[in-house]
Amino acid sequence: MNTLRVLLMLAWRNLWRNHRRTFIMLAAISVGVWAMIFMTALTQGMVNEMVKDGVSALPGHVQVHHPNYRDDPNINNLIPMADTELSAKFAAAGFEQWASRIKVPAVITSERESRGVTLLGIDPNRERDLTFVDYEDIDGRFLEDEADKGVVIGRKLAETLDTDVGKRIVIMSQDPKNDIADRGFRVVGLFGANMQSLEETYVFAGKQTIQKLLSVGDHVTELVAMGDDYRNVEPVYEKVVKLVDDSVVVNRWFELDSYLGTMLRVMDGFVLIWVVVIFLALSFGLVNTLVMAVFERVREIGLMLALGMKPSSILGQIIIESMLLLVIGLAIGNVLAVASIAPLNSGIDISIVAEGMEMMGSASVLYPQLRMEDVILANVVVLILGFFASLSPAWRASRFQPIEAITRVD
Repeated sequence: MNTLRVLLMLAWRNLWRNHRRTFIMLAAISVGVWAMIFMTALTQGMVNEMVKDGVSALPGHVQVHHPNYRDDPNINNLIPMADTELSAKFAAAGFEQWASRIKVPAVITSERESRGVTLLGIDPNRERDLTFVDYEDIDGRFLEDEADKGVVIGRKLAETLDTDVGKRIVIMSQDPKNDIADRGFRVVGLFGANMQSLEETYVFAGKQTIQKLLSVGDHVTELVAMGDDYRNVEPVYEKVVKLVDDSVVVNRWFELDSYLGTMLRVMDGFVLIWVVVIFLALSFGLVNTLVMAVFERVREIGLMLALGMKPSSILGQIIIESMLLLVIGLAIGNVLAVASIAPLNSGIDISIVAEGMEMMGSASVLYPQLRMEDVILANVVVLILGFFASLSPAWRASRFQPIEAITRVD
């Protein structure tokens, strides 16, 4: 312990022998660490919003379907189990959120236009915290219950159809007998969404009303369950599998939306690559600083060796000096990153590129996400790579011959 204390004291003093060089290196490390963490937070924020928007666009974390529904999402591929039976099982299972729904393709027609849409028969009380729709931000009102006779459409779709709250539209779909099922509905509300594509795609109606329209009795096409973390859906998945039988298939959200699942994995790998690339650029400056520090102290190192200091102690001193430099730079960089990300928690408006972001499945407001795992990863990678980067100059210093070092002429 005494040896370590002495080496630590010597490394600290040597670190500040050349203030200008140390400050320059600290600035480089701090800016590099800030860039790592800040850009990682922006990237994670973008991916997080893409996944949240994708999950809130009604896939849920785990879904239950008829085995053929994903290939052919029509009303013939109903879940064999009755909705009442499913509701009884899932209500008693302790899920955070779950819902069953009718989800089928349909055509909506106003006085002027027609559009293909996805018709959703829902229980609005169960869907409140599941969907992308803010019930409080509705022109008119949202559905009151699953027997509601009205319909809620997106503001963009209302603009396309040239209709509004209070007007009537006609919805047409296909029943299990392959006959056209149509009915007139009154528009009771218009919803908004982060992406216009959602406003143009989805139409909400009461679940019981749609069951009657399509003559499917007490059956649904889809059941969804939500957990508390989209990154860890296995507990929810395992619980759902135990509640259903082999007549249905159970899928995780990333199996349903392979694009989002792949994007999440790619971005998680990108974080590590980004940290390594940034530090590789910094490592040249770190090694150069240590080499210069060693060359400036060749005679001093030779004298310490001549007085009995072991080469391993010289090696340790240089490595500790490098670690101190990195730790201080990391501390400053972390503080800068947190200080620069905190004011952006309310979101960054990127509506100027909204169309491009929507094509990627992201909204026009970016919320940086500072994850402790990413901060720890950046710090650990910098320390590990910094240790290896300091080995070369430290090893070189420890191999000096005392007589040659003391008598060296610069």
